[in-house]
Parts: sequence; C-alpha cells; structure tokens
Amino acid sequence: MADLDLNLLVALDALLREGSVARAADRLGLSAPAMSRTLTRIRTALGDPVLVRAGRGLVPTPRALALQEKVRAVVRDATALLAPGTPTAPEQLTRTLTLRVNDGVIPLLGTTLHQRARAEAPGLTLRFVAEGLEDVESLRDGEVDLDIGVQGALGPEIRVQRLGEESFMCLVGRASPLARGRLTLERFARAEHVGVSRRGKLRTPLDDVLEQHGHSRRVTAVVPNMLAAAALVAGTDAVTTVNGAFARAAARLMPVKARPVPLPLPRVTVAQAWHPRFDRDPAHVWLRRTVKALCEGPMFGATP
Repeated sequence: MADLDLNLLVALDALLREGSVARAADRLGLSAPAMSRTLTRIRTALGDPVLVRAGRGLVPTPRALALQEKVRAVVRDATALLAPGTPTAPEQLTRTLTLRVNDGVIPLLGTTLHQRARAEAPGLTLRFVAEGLEDVESLRDGEVDLDIGVQGALGPEIRVQRLGEESFMCLVGRASPLARGRLTLERFARAEHVGVSRRGKLRTPLDDVLEQHGHSRRVTAVVPNMLAAAALVAGTDAVTTVNGAFARAAARLMPVKARPVPLPLPRVTVAQAWHPRFDRDPAHVWLRRTVKALCEGPMFGATP
C-alpha cells in the first residue's frame, strides 16, 4: 500500500476529462509544471503514454480510453465514500446544481425555482445551462444534475419523471395588427414568420402541418432561441410560434401578446431526467420535488 497513490487516479480523471495538462491543472488547483510531473508518474505507473500530441492538442491513447470510465467511477465512488456526512435539511444544503433546460423554461420555471431556493435552501446555487448536445453522458458523469425538457431516448438507467404536457402558441407584438381581431389560419399564413432553430433551419414541422391545410408561410428571420424571437416580434408585425409556457411568461414580461395557433399542432410531453445515483441525494431530492411541485401549478395549460 505504500506505493499506492489514489491522487494519481484523480489526476488521470482530470486529464482524460480535459484533454489538456493546463486545463486539468486548473481543474485540480495545481500548477501546470506540477500536473506535467504527475502525468509523467501516471505514464510510468501504467506503462503507457496516456495522452499524446495531435496537432496543438492532446488525444488519449487506446489504453487511456479503455480505462476512462473505470477511473471516473472509482474517483466518483471514492469521493462519495470519503465525503463528510451530508446534511438533509434544505436550509443546511450547500451545493451547486446544474440544470439543462430549454431557453423558454428559464423565464417561467427558472424565476419561481430561484425564488423558492432563496427561501428554502439559500446555500444552493442553481446553474442553468442551455440545451445543445442532449447526451446521456453528461447525466452519467454529473456534469448535468437535472435535464428538463422534451426527453428522447436516454437509456434504460436514466430516471424520467413526467412534468406535464405543453401546447404551442403564437407571439405577436402588442402594436401589431395580428394582436387584434381573430387570428385566422389565412392571416397566420400570410404573416411574416420568425423561426426558432439552434441550427438555423428555415423549415420545421409547422410547415408540414400548414401544407396539409393548403397553406405555406414565409420565414423572414431565424433566431437561435425563443427569447430572441419574442424580442424580434415585439417591434415588428411578424409572428413566431413557441411553446405555450414561454408564450404566457413572455406576454407578462415583454410587449408581446400570446395568441392560439390556428392549427391543430400536437402537444408535447415535458419531463425531468436524472441519473439514479442521485435518487437519495438530499439536494437533488429537494430540486426534483420542487420542480415537480412548481410544474403542477399554473405552468402547463393555463390560459394567457
């Protein structure tokens, strides 16, 4: 046991996560020279280069890739084993919780969740990160504590809890002619449209539904998120189609009006997802329970 240094596993985990000596050093609070010396010790212990130069960066060797998940699991379990007793009362919790959410959720759920955290668990910090690569690995690795949104195939080990069903609504500027009178299918189709797509797509399933009803639309702008879409239509005569929860929140916060979509668009199911190792974690239990309670309120299905 005298030759066993578990710190090498911690360092190896950081190196494999970051793929950089400098970033791994920052992650562990070490200097770059100290991390370089540690990497040399790891290479000697494994008899493998672990990380090799590729252009300006470093890439893991096949041996390192084969060890990556095992090393990560050992470090995670050792950290949990050696951690001091975890408080269970919300007011005693001190933790940063990372939530991956659709940008439209933050103005609605984010506000009330933040208020509830300040009142019940002031030691918690809520870190909201945007949707992007909705991968399972980030839930497994603990990079994301809770994923809130429309869930795809996440794997059999991921826990998923339904929060509610959401419909779609239109947003128009309060001064726009589309804010007055009945928003018919013909007026909706003739209007200029602002699309929402992280990848800049001009066509969405909405176009398919429109064509089924004998109409098409002209998309004059595409923005990466619903907040930008709401800001754009607020000062124009254009219309954008977003989820109803966001539309209702935006209508309270911005000079826009929420209107029903004059098309039979399908509703979507919103759920929260997490890794089962957090099932009994007090901070995580508080977070999931609070999110569920808030979503059972007026978040889904309320009238604008």
